[in-house]
Amino acid sequence: MPVARSADPCGVDLLTRFTRLTDWLQRHQALWRARPFTTPVLAWEADWPELAGWLRARSLADAEAAQSQPAQLLGALEPFGQLAAEAQELCVLPRWEAAVSPSVPELLHRHIPGRKWQQITRFAAVATARTPAPVERWVDWCAGKGHLGRLLAWQSGCPVCYLEWDAELNRAGAELSARLQVDAQHLDAVVMQASNAERLERGDTLVALHACGDLHRQLIEQVVARQCRQLALSPCCYNRIAGASHQPLSLAGKTAALPLSRDELGLALQQSATAGARELRQRDRSMAWRLAFDHWQREGRGVDSYLPTPSRAPGPQPQTLADFCLAMAAYHDLQLPAPADWQALEAHGWQRLAQVRNLELVGGLFRRPLELWLVLERALYLQEAGYRVRLGEFCEPALTPRNLLLLAQRDN
Repeated sequence: MPVARSADPCGVDLLTRFTRLTDWLQRHQALWRARPFTTPVLAWEADWPELAGWLRARSLADAEAAQSQPAQLLGALEPFGQLAAEAQELCVLPRWEAAVSPSVPELLHRHIPGRKWQQITRFAAVATARTPAPVERWVDWCAGKGHLGRLLAWQSGCPVCYLEWDAELNRAGAELSARLQVDAQHLDAVVMQASNAERLERGDTLVALHACGDLHRQLIEQVVARQCRQLALSPCCYNRIAGASHQPLSLAGKTAALPLSRDELGLALQQSATAGARELRQRDRSMAWRLAFDHWQREGRGVDSYLPTPSRAPGPQPQTLADFCLAMAAYHDLQLPAPADWQALEAHGWQRLAQVRNLELVGGLFRRPLELWLVLERALYLQEAGYRVRLGEFCEPALTPRNLLLLAQRDN
């Protein structure tokens, strides 16, 4: 039967929002498909040489300061500011608030890192407050030990079913559920198998916090196949798919003409809420050395093309750039003349890293629009299947950048 379009929280229906995002992403795809790390000179630099020159002149520290919020970069030459404003306008969503239980049994959050527990409690509070139909049974998809489902069951008094492939995690989760006297069923389940849908019932409310690529695709397909009543989903890791590219589910997505490779799907994830100083130093050194090797191999081979290079050299980890480059040359079976000055080559690598990070700020403007486009595409599939769908944010980005929440309900 015909289904009314789901209303967008900001006054625009989901299909209209999706269409606008599609047009915008298509129009500017030369900017967000560019890969500064593998391409020393980007195609769009010819169109906006002043912006490119301004970005290339900035330091690595300048780039790091703007990575999490590139739209707030001050002093950027146009069209950076215009693109930032357009991206922000296209991605406005409500921030859903709900009261978090002030006191819960210690067993509910034992051994859960504080940030993760905050994500769980915020997700559970919003999902509970905005689930319109009475819950007959919660189903925690890819549950792990079942922390999310156990909190929902403890708060609501409703039974919960856990679907998890790891038997050891299921066993540990079942022990916790028993100690808390939660009405729980822990099932060993390979959720990627279509037959798993037989475990679902029409009255179920399924929940998934940060379900990765193919996992949240399979979840949505099985919800539709079984006509389950409600779904609360926060997707993550859109690039963790078996195929080489994004496979749309909705009719709108299939006709959008916006192909996305697995690598391009990763653009939506290039934002991290936390990273330790030591981790950042190791990451930066690895990337600077890889860029130094890239320069050396291009000159040595006389071929101006990137060679895919692992972030870690095979075998014992090198302590100097020279050792790293020689290991990478052996990895690619290359015989290259030694550079005149290893220190100069390393300095070039660090300079290139600063340029790469600053040029990536342009692509960073498209991070949230692309993520929203992906979630809207799945939302439209649910809408086409007869669900009423809403999109919002269940927490602030500082808690997790993957803060989108898709809510779907069907009148069974």
